[in-house]
Amino acid sequence: MKLIIPMAGKGTRLRPHSHTTPKPLLPVAGMSIVERIVLTFNRTINRSVDEIAFVLGDFGDDVRKSLAEMAARQGAKASFYIQKEARGTAHAIHCAKEALEGEIIVVFADTLFDTHEKVDVDGADSVIWLKHVEDPSRFGVAVHNPDGRITGFVEKPKELISNLAIIGVYYFKDGAGLRKEIEHLLEHNITGHGGEYQLTDAIDALLKQGKVFKAATVDEWLDCGTVPAWLETTSTIIAKEFGNTVPAGSYPRTVIHPPVYIGEGAVIEGSEIGPNASIGAGCVILDSRVADSIILDKSVVERSALAQSTVGTHAHVTGFSGIVNLSDHSVVKG
Repeated sequence: MKLIIPMAGKGTRLRPHSHTTPKPLLPVAGMSIVERIVLTFNRTINRSVDEIAFVLGDFGDDVRKSLAEMAARQGAKASFYIQKEARGTAHAIHCAKEALEGEIIVVFADTLFDTHEKVDVDGADSVIWLKHVEDPSRFGVAVHNPDGRITGFVEKPKELISNLAIIGVYYFKDGAGLRKEIEHLLEHNITGHGGEYQLTDAIDALLKQGKVFKAATVDEWLDCGTVPAWLETTSTIIAKEFGNTVPAGSYPRTVIHPPVYIGEGAVIEGSEIGPNASIGAGCVILDSRVADSIILDKSVVERSALAQSTVGTHAHVTGFSGIVNLSDHSVVKG
């Protein structure tokens, strides 16, 4: 089975970090968003992923290298396709048209999700991942009957017809069939919201053909699309995965307030870390306080007090107190 992962977007709401790193490659507690997504599939779906097709924008060879290494760690080969301009979700998927054969999963790498139950795709032409939400008027939702078969989709309903929001993860038994419907949209210039080619229009066409659509509900749906959301999701993952994993006395003259994540090779002295702090591999934290913040790999924080902050890789913060969102290789001196 193939994963199709469109990730050509500029990620403007995550700037300055997305200036140098594609959003899905940003880390959450030491692991990139996209690798966490692949791990979730490997753990929860009754299929094995043997190929990951990445739809990229204008990214360098280092991005391809990182993605290929990640795919190999997860037992899959990587293939790469280019989307030169943003023309909608269906257009992004069609950029990988050569990969649209056999069983596929399309996943938009904006969010993390998790489920404690195995997802069984047998007997379905398509499976749509859904999350129960309190306010469905903000989302596209799916309507289904008691046996779990989806009967329709509604974009941002004004009246309560379903609390099941579509999270942007889709299984298709026949990738070529999906490709055919997307090509119909492109050839006949059938556009949706924003004048773009939308995946939901292709899905609607398949549903009208009588294809069997089933629902898979998730327990967690965590946004990573903005800096505040990235911080909040990182805090959630740290609490879930790391808890009290840093033994007392691990770092000289330092107090740890769990939960925290501290990467390999980090040097911390005379500091107060946490709660909800993510310290990347190879960081140096000296005589500082860091809470509710993300410090990426190989950065230095000295004589500073940071909260609700994000510090890029190889950055240097000295004598600063407050909130900062600092890009890679940058310097701030208070």
